[in-house]
Amino acid sequence: MALKSTVFKAELQVSNMDEQHYDTYSLTLARHPSETNQRMMMRLAVFALNANPQLSFTKGISTEDEPDLWLKSLSDEIELWIELGQPDEKRLRRACGRSKRVLVYPYAERSASIWWEQMQQTVSRFGNLSVINLTLEDMDQLENLAERNMRLHSTIQEGQLWLGNDQTTLLIELQPWQ
Repeated sequence: MALKSTVFKAELQVSNMDEQHYDTYSLTLARHPSETNQRMMMRLAVFALNANPQLSFTKGISTEDEPDLWLKSLSDEIELWIELGQPDEKRLRRACGRSKRVLVYPYAERSASIWWEQMQQTVSRFGNLSVINLTLEDMDQLENLAERNMRLHSTIQEGQLWLGNDQTTLLIELQPWQ
């Protein structure tokens, strides 16, 4: 018998000082059985960084043809394709061919640096690809924000994302690599 996804609800307040975007989003996240709370919360952080009423979570981790998040136009064209982690060159080539803009957010500091060293030359030819490393001093803290029903706030300013709830606020640094 296959395991089912666990559903999480989040009310996310976004204050993006850099883009002058302020809104509150009611979100539903399905955490795949093979996904950790840490990765799910990173998806939520990336949503905050790119917040838009048309931005949506996809089937993600269990689907090869979809990213973790995407923004589609009214005519169903993919405007923005967002990947978390360290996708291979084939996946990035496919994403860049299907979408106007592709964002990759690696977040596991040691392995992300090694991945980037190996990928940098190969993916530099993709003009619509941006890679932004996310660093958090203690990634385990991110997992502690995960609850089945969450009320979170985020503030984005000058290459930093502050994400938290009423008890804890975490600083996630943004490092543009491409």
